[in-house]
Formats: sequence, structure tokens, C-alpha cells
Amino acid sequence: MVHIVGAGPGDPDLITVKGAKYLKEADVVIYAGSLVNPALLSICREDAQIHNSASMTLDDVVEVIVQAEKEGKMTVRLHTGDPSVYGAIQEQMDAFNKKGIEYDITPGVSSCFATAAALKQEYTLPGISQTVIITRNEGRTPVPEAEKLRSLAQHQSTMCIYLSIAMLDKVVAELMAGGYPAETPIAIVQRASWPDEKIVRGTLATIVSDIADKDIDRTAMIVVSHCLGADYELSRLYAPEFSHMFRKAVKE
Repeated sequence: MVHIVGAGPGDPDLITVKGAKYLKEADVVIYAGSLVNPALLSICREDAQIHNSASMTLDDVVEVIVQAEKEGKMTVRLHTGDPSVYGAIQEQMDAFNKKGIEYDITPGVSSCFATAAALKQEYTLPGISQTVIITRNEGRTPVPEAEKLRSLAQHQSTMCIYLSIAMLDKVVAELMAGGYPAETPIAIVQRASWPDEKIVRGTLATIVSDIADKDIDRTAMIVVSHCLGADYELSRLYAPEFSHMFRKAVKE
């Protein structure tokens, strides 16, 4: 059996209880070494076989798992954050299906949510934004025309932009070309939940220069949103004059 596990954003305590249980029991662990906090490996048994997939191809990963299955061993495929977001797990699952290998998925905390926690920010403020777009700028992996940043920017919703910090100047240009005003708030969070977490806030007009001397060049989330520091309407959920199935409205 193969358990695909989301390791969370970095802080070892943010792996789920279920994910930690599988990691503790695993005979074989294949982890995404370029992103997963190696401190998580301390959960593993001392006799577990540990493989760093940063230097492996898809065929290498499948080969290790096939051999483990032949030997009746349980494997954990450990991905950063939640594996469903930029985790490249679909091609792995398709390979498992072809080989008749059983697997399941344990979700994890994505870095976009760890970023919200670091910023102490709700992404969906009433009257400001009720939509969150998770996306990336085009790089070596192409982006469909309808999903390019300038197209998505037309919605003026909260955007969490992955894997794009090295192209921040292009990201800003695309967002502004799509309609975001130059004064739109933007935040950069590098290594959210890690001990060396960095946070830089600015506007689309200033952010490139704001991070110029901050040594931020990878594993950073870009959040652009009118929610960042905005005045907003209070939620109707807790309004005294609002009734729902658990509470009657308070009449003045």
C-alpha cells in the first residue's frame, strides 16, 4: 500500500495526525527533498528506507515503490503542502494504476493557508472578495491562455500565486495589465511557518523594490488582494439582527 501524504507547509507540527501516523509506520519513505522539512524524517522508524525524490525521475520513484510492494512493505510518498496543488501526483497515481498498486491520499496544509496565517489575514472578507484564485505565472510549465495572470486579474479577487517569485516583475506587470490598480496591496511570504519565515508587504507599484534587498528568491507565496488591510463589512453570521438555525435574531 502506498500513502501519498501532504507534509504541510514546513513546520513539522503542521503535518496531520493521520499523515504523521503513516510516516511513523512506513517501511519506505520517498520525500520531496527540495521542499519538505527534513525534520519530519525524525518521525520515521530508524530502519525505514529513506529516498530523496529531488534527484529521482518518475520512473525511479515508481521502481522503488514497485520493489517495496513486492516485498510487502508500506510506502509513504511525502509531498510538501497539500499534494493536490502543484504536487505532480496525477502522473504518479496513473503509473500506480497501470501497475495495479493500491494507494490513498492524506491531505495536508497548503502553503497558501500557512501564508494567510503568517499574514494574520482572512482571504474572503465581506464586501471585498469572496473568491480565492490559486495560480502561478507561466514558466517552463505553460499556462492555458484563459488562465494567464492578466486574464485572472480581471476578476479583482484574492490571488495566491505559487512558483513565481523569481518572475515578480513579470507578475506585477501582468496583474496591472489585467486591471489591478498600482496601489493594490500585495504581500510576499517566504517559507511560511518555518523558523526563518520572511514577510514583505507593499503595493504593486512598490513590491519589486521592496524585496530587492530581502534575499527572497524561492519558496515564496505571492498574495495580491484588496483584503490586505482593507475596511470591510462585518459578517452576517454573527450579526445580532441575523437569524439562522442555531440562533434567533435579537430585536431592538
